Amino acid sequence: MSIAIPFFQQVTGINVISFYAPILFRTLGLGESASLLSAVMTGIIGTISTFISMLLVDRFGRRALFIFGGVQMFICQIAVGVIMATQLGDHGGISKGYAYLVLVLICVYVAGFGWSWGPLGWLVPSEIFRLEIRSSGQSVTVAVNFVFTFIVAQIFLAMLCRFKAGIFFFFGGWVLVMTVFVYYFLPETHMCTRHATYNVLLPLIICLGGQNDFCLDQPFQPAC
Repeated sequence: MSIAIPFFQQVTGINVISFYAPILFRTLGLGESASLLSAVMTGIIGTISTFISMLLVDRFGRRALFIFGGVQMFICQIAVGVIMATQLGDHGGISKGYAYLVLVLICVYVAGFGWSWGPLGWLVPSEIFRLEIRSSGQSVTVAVNFVFTFIVAQIFLAMLCRFKAGIFFFFGGWVLVMTVFVYYFLPETHMCTRHATYNVLLPLIICLGGQNDFCLDQPFQPAC
């Protein structure tokens, strides 16, 4: 989990939006000032949605926010990809109406990340480690996060030139994969002691180690 969660957090494509938002909005046909303002707007929405996550996470649990946030991001990514693929063409811009629709979808996508995978990508790994290995486990989480942040940032422009609108389907596919992963493999850690969480994760560890036939019979449920 200390590797999978930060990896999935980066392949949502959120850092692409964070790093290259002005370029993306210019591609849609917005002016330079409007592109910069739109980038600021998405940043504000991400910050606000993170505070919303703080209010909801102990009421609805980690798994629910992960799953619903993933569904929200997946729908937005696919919708943006479809609009870009059908409307952008070769002339390097789309109509103002579609441009603002894409802007709204990206804002909804950022909000979905902000109240799910953004903060929970750091919270949940800290809850699944026993006290004896927590510092080492969190070090792995941070290292994996930074490595994949660097990789995604470096290869995005090349992928954008090659995939064009398909880049949104690429990241949308990863969002679907990680949402399914959470549904089947991530136990609820809310109100669990670290020892209890470890016991919940133990069947998964045995399963993935090939010592047990139980794997996808049913999703993990809260057990504490």
